[in-house]
Amino acid sequence: MDVIQVVGPRLIEIQKYSAAAELYLNLDLIKEAIDAFIEGEEWNKAKRVAKELEPRYEDYVDQRYKEYLKNQGKVDSLVGVDVMAALDMYAERGQWEKCIETASKQNYKVLHKYVALYATHLIKEGQTEKVLNLYVQHGAPANSQNFNIYKRMFLDLLNIVGTNRADAYRMWADLRDVFFNLCENMIKSAEANSSSHEEFEKMLQIAHYYATRSAAQGVNQLDMVAAKLSISLLRHTDFIPADKAFYEAGLAAKSVGWENMAFIFLNHFLDLSDGIDEGNLDALDHSDFQDTDIPFEVPLPAKQHVTDDKREEIRDWVLTVSMDQRVEQVLQKDERDTYEASLMAVNTGIRSLPCLITGYPVLRNKIDFKRKAANKDDWNKFLMAVKTTHSPECQDVLKFISHWCGGLPSAGFSFQ
Repeated sequence: MDVIQVVGPRLIEIQKYSAAAELYLNLDLIKEAIDAFIEGEEWNKAKRVAKELEPRYEDYVDQRYKEYLKNQGKVDSLVGVDVMAALDMYAERGQWEKCIETASKQNYKVLHKYVALYATHLIKEGQTEKVLNLYVQHGAPANSQNFNIYKRMFLDLLNIVGTNRADAYRMWADLRDVFFNLCENMIKSAEANSSSHEEFEKMLQIAHYYATRSAAQGVNQLDMVAAKLSISLLRHTDFIPADKAFYEAGLAAKSVGWENMAFIFLNHFLDLSDGIDEGNLDALDHSDFQDTDIPFEVPLPAKQHVTDDKREEIRDWVLTVSMDQRVEQVLQKDERDTYEASLMAVNTGIRSLPCLITGYPVLRNKIDFKRKAANKDDWNKFLMAVKTTHSPECQDVLKFISHWCGGLPSAGFSFQ
């Protein structure tokens, strides 16, 4: 026995691992034999000895093998032994594609743990569009620990400049579809009808307006629809950067010849813009928006969303218009004696449903959907545009409305 205690370690020292293991096995020193095989990285032999001669050491061999794979950085081999440890290693090393691909072969819960980790990493890197793609690909579960990721993704995408265009449709439609998926999942979860659920439903509506606006911007005959959507979005400046929203609404109103509105919105945009420079919005005058549903209390945008030269152009236009005295500084009212884009009627307090196509209040000639509605004229205009232009984006908007509302009212309408 004393001889073995000398010879065994000596054989290991000179890297004769198998010889040392055989020696130990002849004397029934199973643990020592296993360790000798492990030293020689003869993992299969170590496993076989444990399995056949001393099964209580099987876990020990597995544990040592995992440690070996981790230390050697052999993550791909680790996947077969301890997938969670492998996923953690992929994440630590920033091998995210590999991490998500491997996680997607596990269950939904495991996948979404690593999707959320990757999303958090991407947000920190300022790559929010990639976060959106992740959730488009893998779905948006109603996990409360994900809620901050969804909110941050939404707000970051709203802050991106250059998305007030027809070719931004895909991004807005993806955002809309992710929030639709999330809200559907919320309905089936313990979070149904919670304040978070309500907030996500609002975000879904905003994303739908942006997607529909981009679709309308690609079709000449829908310029009024696009303008109305930009104006409707002003009631959501508690989410949307206010300077961006007023700038886009002002330009949209101007492009369709609604000069009164354009003047009021662009004038307010300039005040907001000055407020951002000063670091507070205390001096803002909201008197133009009294008795409307455009919020007074809005967050201070973190940055200017419009370039200096564009701001100067607006300043010049506002100045020229006010010098010419060619506009009335009053927002257009409708039959309710209320600002035409406001959902809430001033005198009665009755809240109308927003039109699915424009966001404007649905008053008389309406088309009913499940829990939603559209103004008949705007709906027919949109359908006509789809039929005459075959715009794939407008077709996609209708397809989405059909999902959202459980079908379309116009029987026989085809998406082709």
